[in-house]
Amino acid sequence: MKQYEFWFVVGSQFLYGPEVLETVEVRAREMAAELSKVLPYPLVYKVTAKTNKEITDVVKEANYRDECAGIVTWCHTFSPSKMWINGLAALQKPWLHFATQYNKEIPNDEIDMDFMNLNQAAHGDREHGFIGARLRMPRKVIAGYWQDEKVHKRLSDWMKAAVGVAVSKQMKVMRFGDNMREVAVTEGDKVEVQTKLGWQVNTWAVGDLVKEMNAVTDEEVDALYKEYLASYDLNTDNTPAIRYQAKEEIAMKKMLDREGCRAFTNTFQDLYGMEQLPGLASQHLMAQGYGYGGEGDWKVSAMTAILKAMGEGGNGSSGFMEDYTYHLVEGQEYSLGAHMLEVCPSLAADKPRIETHHLGIGMNEKDPARLVFEGKAGRGIVVSLIDMGGRLRLIVQDIEAVKPIMPMPNLPVARVMWRALPDLTTGVECWITAGGAHHTVLSYDVTAEQMRDWARMMDIEFVHIGADTTPEKLEEELLVKDLVWKLK
Repeated sequence: MKQYEFWFVVGSQFLYGPEVLETVEVRAREMAAELSKVLPYPLVYKVTAKTNKEITDVVKEANYRDECAGIVTWCHTFSPSKMWINGLAALQKPWLHFATQYNKEIPNDEIDMDFMNLNQAAHGDREHGFIGARLRMPRKVIAGYWQDEKVHKRLSDWMKAAVGVAVSKQMKVMRFGDNMREVAVTEGDKVEVQTKLGWQVNTWAVGDLVKEMNAVTDEEVDALYKEYLASYDLNTDNTPAIRYQAKEEIAMKKMLDREGCRAFTNTFQDLYGMEQLPGLASQHLMAQGYGYGGEGDWKVSAMTAILKAMGEGGNGSSGFMEDYTYHLVEGQEYSLGAHMLEVCPSLAADKPRIETHHLGIGMNEKDPARLVFEGKAGRGIVVSLIDMGGRLRLIVQDIEAVKPIMPMPNLPVARVMWRALPDLTTGVECWITAGGAHHTVLSYDVTAEQMRDWARMMDIEFVHIGADTTPEKLEEELLVKDLVWKLK
């Protein structure tokens, strides 16, 4: 992960004199330093802006510097909003308006007009907020005392969403072959996606991968095989299958890194020259932060990489997922999510097991090795990005994952079981009404609010299905959004 940072730009003006401006800068530096101790990325004080030029200059620099993932603005004093217009209009990075103040309490005995002139964030932030609304700019507004833990959590979540934007803008997806034949939802406008989200999505022939695999040495395979044994439990004596997966992983990783790709796809319909569909190989690459999409689904591949980057430590508990089948017993309604082979071990409740089994779909000559495990219990989301023709729609549904209610001893794949909110059947109706795909990204540590922030920053449609959603309300919401987005 790139070492990202965020820039703290504080608004004021010359009206109050040099002593006030010195105080503002000292306090702003203190706040940035203290916040940097509790936030996931540094908050770097840049300037106490008093003129149009100062604001425009810092915005130009922020746009240019790759390490700057966004700006945080705050008006300690009153900062006339007209001087912010040129800078904000040129801003190309995510923007958070932090409505806070240096003092937590009003000092009853000390408050006078000098105090009022210095501490008027309540005044300045409203002026600052107006210009953001007038310019119709996407921004996040967080209000609260800068030392409160709740505020820290919201700032942290926004920073991670903004890092998701930075990752998106540099996303390159390597497609090994095309997508699965005749599937609608995995299609999409790659030009529109690159224009809106920054993704570069291109195809490499499976033959290129096979050529790279043939160049992998036994020593390289030995080293990765030992890494597998250190990370996972061995539950098979089919060593050649595991070593073959290691060869696939090494070759894919070399190609991905050489081309600067953070995500990849393949399909079981195009394995020409290969013995096995990459299972363990794809899972272990996902554990390292690469995105993956089955059946050539490049949209979910890129989104997997982005959600991973937004997670804890820059590689969170997020992974490629697919809804497979339902358990519709009254009072025990659950969805079973899995895939043929490729579910990320970051979702596992316990140490995954390496197993080899027959895969009765696709062009596999031999039984592929894969990781088998049960997913964690806990709250999460599933995310789907779809192409609506002329615009992109991001659909996010809240879920409650549970320990699978049955062992399923003859199902040789990783699996996660969950209840979609507001309940399974209503959630399914809403998901289908919105056009959600069968491939998703499941995440335990990215929230719906973060995905809303990300969608706002990327200027795409956002649909949230949660505890209060009904099919009727959702249909009305989609109708309104359809009209609004056709006008944009």
